[in-house]
Amino acid sequence: MREDTDQFNILRKIKSKPNSSQRELASELGFSLGKLNYCLKALKKKGLIKIKNFQNNSNKLGYAYILTPSGGAAKARLTLNFMKRKIKEYDELKREYEEKS
Repeated sequence: MREDTDQFNILRKIKSKPNSSQRELASELGFSLGKLNYCLKALKKKGLIKIKNFQNNSNKLGYAYILTPSGGAAKARLTLNFMKRKIKEYDELKREYEEKS
């Protein structure tokens, strides 16, 4: 489940900021640079993202992370699963509260 949450957060961040550096993404997600790099490679291998390198750019570190159609579908599925988990957690907390009252 943690892997799904990590993938969801990475895909969501890439969708909103595709030109972020790995350092920026890692910092915003609270990941180590190594963990983010490992996750990005796994997402690329699964076909969920594309990594574009702009070698002709004066900034040699210029990359863009782009969601593929499969990545968009995975993000939607992960979003739905995330919402289902949160609703379940809410219902359990509500039930606990009502039992104590």
